[in-house]
Amino acid sequence: MTVFVTGAAGFIGFHTSRALLARGEQVVGIDNLNDYYPPELKHGRLERLANEKGFTFVEADIADMEALKAAAAGRKISRIIHLAAQAGVRYSLENPAAYAQSNLVGHLNMLELARHADGLEHMCYASSSSVYGGRTDVPFLETDRTDTPVSLYAATKRADELMSHAYAHLYKIPLTGLRFFTVYGPWGRPDMAYWLFTDRILAGKPIKVFNNGDMLRDFTYVDDIVDGVVKIAMTGPVAGRQSPPDVPHAIYNIGNNHPERLDDFIAVLEKLTGKKAIRENLPMQPGDVPATYADITAIRTDYGFEPTTDLASGLSLFVAWFRQYYGV
Repeated sequence: MTVFVTGAAGFIGFHTSRALLARGEQVVGIDNLNDYYPPELKHGRLERLANEKGFTFVEADIADMEALKAAAAGRKISRIIHLAAQAGVRYSLENPAAYAQSNLVGHLNMLELARHADGLEHMCYASSSSVYGGRTDVPFLETDRTDTPVSLYAATKRADELMSHAYAHLYKIPLTGLRFFTVYGPWGRPDMAYWLFTDRILAGKPIKVFNNGDMLRDFTYVDDIVDGVVKIAMTGPVAGRQSPPDVPHAIYNIGNNHPERLDDFIAVLEKLTGKKAIRENLPMQPGDVPATYADITAIRTDYGFEPTTDLASGLSLFVAWFRQYYGV
């Protein structure tokens, strides 16, 4: 069985590819290796994947339809796990065109690839908790309204969900969207708070704490996320979850279901690093939301998803990896 994984050199894509290879699947990984953050990290992930039996890497941009077709040519693709995207809420304020290319054009190209793939059984794709906007009524349910995004990134992710629904309706392609909630762990993204805080605390530099730390985040350890992604992608859609029933498209929250205060998160990092954080308290940033909190009833019921990694354990694993990776 061949699984097409986009964003394979990215954080979640790397871990997902490793999990699939451990199952004995054949994985074709796609990534454009852009420089949103240092490409050395992406190359480091790929070096580890290259040592795994069954992995093939193709450098290609999902916004380039011809490159995608070339990557898929001659391959019997049974599943697609589409994780490639331009990530980051704040960066969408600086470079909106990158989000239109990757998250809109790129997602449409992946739907077209799925539409014409002979024998495709299922495509699973990444959405985001950002689609819930600035909602304060928590936890977030998949049935909550998502028509008030507070960032362009969130708007593109909601657009991906709507395009997917249309393709499932028109062409009966089995599609499942996953709304990720603040994923963290080893080999993560350097633009995320857990990485930035760890780096600066260890270096004795100030950390920027937005909204004075009065924020809630449903931090979810990457292994828990990957367990859910692989199970859903390989199991396929669950009958009765689609709405309306004749459209094979469903959306699930995938998170820890246990939000943490940012202040408590910093306190855990202080304990793990053995250093006191130097805080620079700042107001809420444009595009940020006060809280994320996943209701995971649907994914738990349909797929048995149950996160098992608490914040202290997950951050301990990340800090240990970070120290080893940088020789700190």
